[in-house]
Amino acid sequence: MARSDTATAKVLDPADAQCEGNPAMGARLRVAEFFAGIGLVRRAVEQEGFRVVFANDIEPAKASLYSANFDAGHFVLGDVRRLRGRDMPEADLASASFPCTDLSLAGNRVGLAGKQSGMFWEFARVLDEMGTRRPSAVLLENVLGFATSRGGRDLRDAIARLNGLGYQCDMFVLDASIFIPQSRPRMFIVGSRSRLAQSNWTPSTLRPAWVGDFVRAHPELKMHAAALTLPKPSSETLAEYVERFSHSDSRWWEPPRLSAFLRSLSSLQSARVESRRRAPKLGWSTAYRRTRHGDAVWEVRPDTISGCLRTARGGSSKQAVVEAGRDVVRVRWMTPIEYARLQGAPDYKLDGIGDTAALFGFGDAVCVPVVRWIASSYLRPLLEGRFSVRASGTRSSIAVA
Repeated sequence: MARSDTATAKVLDPADAQCEGNPAMGARLRVAEFFAGIGLVRRAVEQEGFRVVFANDIEPAKASLYSANFDAGHFVLGDVRRLRGRDMPEADLASASFPCTDLSLAGNRVGLAGKQSGMFWEFARVLDEMGTRRPSAVLLENVLGFATSRGGRDLRDAIARLNGLGYQCDMFVLDASIFIPQSRPRMFIVGSRSRLAQSNWTPSTLRPAWVGDFVRAHPELKMHAAALTLPKPSSETLAEYVERFSHSDSRWWEPPRLSAFLRSLSSLQSARVESRRRAPKLGWSTAYRRTRHGDAVWEVRPDTISGCLRTARGGSSKQAVVEAGRDVVRVRWMTPIEYARLQGAPDYKLDGIGDTAALFGFGDAVCVPVVRWIASSYLRPLLEGRFSVRASGTRSSIAVA
């Protein structure tokens, strides 16, 4: 739940960067949240009993959203390059959802050498400067393009850097659609200062074949794989998450714009929408604008989940909602409330926040139930020393005691 207090975020000043962090203050595991954005990592881990003792982001709009929903006394607004390890509080876990701009397939693909995604190295620098006070574990989150950036060299270099800081690493993929009706595959790396044994890299939903291939191609890296069991996939659909508007609501596109939308559809897409229009009940799907053969067209998802929510900086990144059935078709932009719901934060406070800022904040964030599952099934057992090594033939695997 959102906190009622709304302290204003600090502005970064090297002379005033010291934040609270007393390990004796309660038994809850402490988290330092880098690239905190609007605080959805915090929302997730606090639901599992963790306590955020530090947060940092450079975007003032995101800081405003954070401050409207959490006690922001630990939020430091400013460039991560100005942070120093000596000023960091004691923490058990450091999380970093660092920028994906240079790693994404939709970006420039310069990888960790880029101005945005290269902020990973600043995160690592701060950990390095903490010395023996480094957190016991780290959690990284980014797009799947991280795995293929510069032919896999960026991923290798990042894990090698974490290894050099004393972290043995695990790597897995989670799609938000397991928990909530949004297609949002993301890559996670958990680094642990505990020395856990190497595991079986048999392909699975969590660790596709490329993960094992990467590990075998880089035997010099210190890696392990925790034995994790995914929950049963959610059966919820977009219908439980969309806002309901009357047919006369001004948010529905006017006839000329709707006609242009329908004309842009391919024959396959048009048949899909027409089939839904003839349905006896209203149904909902999402659509993205794409460029095909040099032309801007709309494509409607064939299923009952949302496409991946993105940062709303440009029309092609904005997602539309298509309502069809009972012989009608209506289209509108997805709302900030729907973004919040589809990121697992339905009660997130949005009062006084412009739509563009809200869409950007949520599109650039983590999905709460995904990170909550990681916190519950992986991070807490890891940090509480409940992982044990269990022999299995000639191989070993990691299990939770």
